[in-house]
Amino acid sequence: MLKHRGFPGRMPGTDYQFVIRRANPRGVTPLKALRRFPDRKSADKRADECFLAALWMHFGEETFERGNLDAGRLSWLFGREVIAVDDDFDPEDYGALLRINVEEAERTFPQIFDGSSEWIG
Repeated sequence: MLKHRGFPGRMPGTDYQFVIRRANPRGVTPLKALRRFPDRKSADKRADECFLAALWMHFGEETFERGNLDAGRLSWLFGREVIAVDDDFDPEDYGALLRINVEEAERTFPQIFDGSSEWIG
């Protein structure tokens, strides 16, 4: 499992985790697109924004390996702002290749791309 050095471990001041320390010995947690309902807590929405901002600052438009990125946090963005690169994507592979869907990310989180997000700096 690739460890993304320099990637933030969690959202500052919270327990929202962004990376895992080691591979799960009981098996890889699969990535799956989770539905975001409009009435989600503002803290959850802020965590999504913070995580996507960290992905954008760390990877930009480049393809990246899932590695030690937290499956739960990725799943809130997966299938929309973060997409699989390969057609034969395996949701239970730490080596799966992903990328940011910039068009969708700009539509959903414009503040990250216009510089008004508190997480870009």
